[in-house]
Amino acid sequence: MSDNLPRRQVLRTAGALGLGAAAAGALSSTADASPDRVAAMNAQHGHGKLEIRKDPFGTTPEGVGVDVYTFTNGRTTISMLTWGATIQRVETPDRRGRTENISLGFDNLPDYAALSPYFGATVGRYGNRIAKGKFTLDGHTYQIPVNNGENALHGGTIGFDKKVWKAKVVKTDKVVGVAFTYVSPDGEMGFPGELTSTVTYTLDKQDNLRIDYLATVAGKPTVLNLTNHVYFNLAGEGTGSIDGHVLELKAAKYTPVDAGLIPTGELAQVAGTPFDFNTPTAIGKRIRDDHPQLVIGRGYDHNFVLSGKPDHEGLRFAARFWEPTEGRTVTVHTSQPGAQFYSGNFLDGTFQGIGNKSYRQGDAFAFETQHFPDSPNHPTFPSTVLRPGQTFTSTTIYTFGTK
Repeated sequence: MSDNLPRRQVLRTAGALGLGAAAAGALSSTADASPDRVAAMNAQHGHGKLEIRKDPFGTTPEGVGVDVYTFTNGRTTISMLTWGATIQRVETPDRRGRTENISLGFDNLPDYAALSPYFGATVGRYGNRIAKGKFTLDGHTYQIPVNNGENALHGGTIGFDKKVWKAKVVKTDKVVGVAFTYVSPDGEMGFPGELTSTVTYTLDKQDNLRIDYLATVAGKPTVLNLTNHVYFNLAGEGTGSIDGHVLELKAAKYTPVDAGLIPTGELAQVAGTPFDFNTPTAIGKRIRDDHPQLVIGRGYDHNFVLSGKPDHEGLRFAARFWEPTEGRTVTVHTSQPGAQFYSGNFLDGTFQGIGNKSYRQGDAFAFETQHFPDSPNHPTFPSTVLRPGQTFTSTTIYTFGTK
């Protein structure tokens, strides 16, 4: 899902965060969150041993400390921030055993606060777009602050990606990770009801990163669409284009969009179009085809209607990405009905990521498991309404490997 926040927009974003003119410079960072920490953990522990540690990452202008949790099974290592319950780094080996970070991000809190286009963030209260930021529920009309043209994207101007979540370590003999919790008060960003969300990220010994979402609402019904917005480049972050990545995506239909990237309401067949990835195909093979939907999105930025058969847990195979040169793969299973495939179209090289690497158009992809965009305004789409007394749950698993 695109959102372009280059350095020229720092002050505008800082203002949305309630910061002064110093913007991101008002935040502090610590050296403890360096790549050396990850390397030390990998060197110290063998494959199969589950370990986790916590380090300070920075402090907000309000004096709230932000921590980074780094957990590993000795082969795959994940670093996550309490800022936005964000995946900062994903360290995995290639087919030769050489480990690299494959997720886009920053090495400091100021850049996350002022620049990040949702790198690795847990997104809410409503991931993806709501047309004109407006929806009606039980006869009441609600207005969300618009932040993507005339539309609201990923929860409005200050979504869950810009909140400091509470964190609790999860560690058993089978998994290690962190449970993040955030309570969103009634009326925050215009959404009704007090929403309590807990998103648990756990890594097992088989290189499965499991994300379990759980949410309840009190007082009033609300709409909800939680997801994670990790960006991947399986050759290593900052190494260039993902056009050569091969994608297999189990979906017979997708939701075409208008010029504002809002679904038209149609469920269109992918067969015979550049949107058909049911047979593994390089991402870049058709991305410049003269298809009106590719022109609108500057590439792929569309929700796919997943068609895989659910297993006993309600999880279905959604997609597999493969980078042929280094051999890394990531396979996605989910209980959600849709997924947004975004080919990094709005990355423009105007800011520096981890290791001072510029991220340019097409340098990463995101695959956001979700309910459909703008569902509150499309009664025929799967409902995103959550009412008091109900519990929302969903699960997505990213499995890292090689071939």
